Amino acid sequence: MVETTGGGPGDGTAEVLDRPLPDGVRRRVVQIVSDGFGGLTLAELPAQLRQYARFAPNRRAKFAGNAMAAALETDTLFRQRIGEKLREAQPELAGALDSGSPPPAADPLDVAAAAYVLRPTGWVKLVAAAGEEAQRADAERADEESRAELERLREELDRAREQGRAETERLRTELDAAKREAESLHRKLRAALSDVKRGEAALRKMQAGMEAGRTEGQAQVSAAESETRRLKARLGEVEAALEASRRAAREGRSVEDMRLRLLLDTVLDAAQGLRRELALPPVSVRPAETVDAVEPGRMTPKDIAARALSENDPAILSQLLALPQAHLVVDGYNVTKTGYPQMPLEKQRLRLLGQLSQLAAQTGAEVTCVFDGAELAAPVLLAPPRGVRVLFSKPGVTADELIRQLVRAEPPGRPVIVASTDREVADGVAKAGARPVASAMLLKRLS
Repeated sequence: MVETTGGGPGDGTAEVLDRPLPDGVRRRVVQIVSDGFGGLTLAELPAQLRQYARFAPNRRAKFAGNAMAAALETDTLFRQRIGEKLREAQPELAGALDSGSPPPAADPLDVAAAAYVLRPTGWVKLVAAAGEEAQRADAERADEESRAELERLREELDRAREQGRAETERLRTELDAAKREAESLHRKLRAALSDVKRGEAALRKMQAGMEAGRTEGQAQVSAAESETRRLKARLGEVEAALEASRRAAREGRSVEDMRLRLLLDTVLDAAQGLRRELALPPVSVRPAETVDAVEPGRMTPKDIAARALSENDPAILSQLLALPQAHLVVDGYNVTKTGYPQMPLEKQRLRLLGQLSQLAAQTGAEVTCVFDGAELAAPVLLAPPRGVRVLFSKPGVTADELIRQLVRAEPPGRPVIVASTDREVADGVAKAGARPVASAMLLKRLS
């Protein structure tokens, strides 16, 4: 927009710039003033600029830029003197501006700066056009930099994915090698145990023949004892090697190794519990035992049905926590606001964590209690009780989402129990393979 203040037609001094001078144009104007500054006498300079008369042009533009720009705007005589110096330095550009047809190939910033100093007719439009052109150039440059940065990030992501695949393949190879080594050690251990059994049989045979000849029997016993010591030493070496292999496997070299090991421990514990529960005799099955009948002392299907538990019976939770490698995840505020909502939040947390610590000590299960961080006015300074992991959700993340992340982090097959009355949480963890239980059931079990 151009405003006039009463000047005659063709007089550019009557035009007024109604917006701040664009930064690029201002820098060029300061440079023009700095270049023409040295050609003026001390008396021709405004009073506020005389202290910079002996400065070098670059240093003058750096330290006196604001003062020179202000003097150029307010002091008409000083601007005319700088304009004369500009006409002497760039006569072609000055003549083109006076004729109203600036050179098409000239830099828009240079044209706008010269127009601002010389003030030909239409100089405000030239300054405004230069500002818009500079803004477009800055926007295009920023867009190009953004595209270049995006391309660089994509390349880094591709490299990271490739490295991840290579590392995963390497770890799988090492795991396969460790499994093969463990199988080899197991075979050696079985062979050693077989040797021990054969040695014990030979020892019993020699003890039975001691009555026939004490001297010969003593020699045979001595030989058998020597063989037994050798076999036991060999067995000790094999067991030490097996223990070293297990220790190396327990160290784990990645998150996948940890999850696989945890799942393996769960399966092994479950198998051992099943073995203790079944208590199978070491004899083979007899044909008579295949006939279907009720033996004295055995429960019938009717007896088993009578022992079924109610859906809300806390004994179900006790049975779940008795499973091998069980992990109990508790929706903290959901449980406390169900059991004792009248208490302050701090006392709710302390009471629940104390009860969960006792439960962890009783059952040996892994216990994680999750609280919503959005409920906090300040960070909580809390010493977690023994056996309980305490987690608060990050800003922008709800406790429900943190619980689902904990469930998804567990390996398939591990028993995970989630205590929450929130239906959305229960449905989400059930789809992920966990067992949801109501908060009221956990409160009954804790009491």
